[in-house]
Amino acid sequence: MKLIKQLLQAALSPQELSIQDESHKHAKHAGAMESGGGHYKLEIVASIFNNKSAIERHRMIYTALGETMGRDIHAISINAKTPEEAATKDG
Repeated sequence: MKLIKQLLQAALSPQELSIQDESHKHAKHAGAMESGGGHYKLEIVASIFNNKSAIERHRMIYTALGETMGRDIHAISINAKTPEEAATKDG
């Protein structure tokens, strides 16, 4: 998880970043066993997401994570917001 945090901080300069390892919920999941990677829940707030669609935000995150996808990470749930969206309940 430390590497994931470092990569995201370096590439996206988030104002808020929360990474939860949910691998225990997927014990003996065939795909996870094959890749050796874990399951993570990511909540990130970053100004760099301004004027970006959800798909663009996810692509930015996947790009930042690079080779960790499929190696260290088998699956990731992403909640990516701008600071303005994070400040509102409906964001």
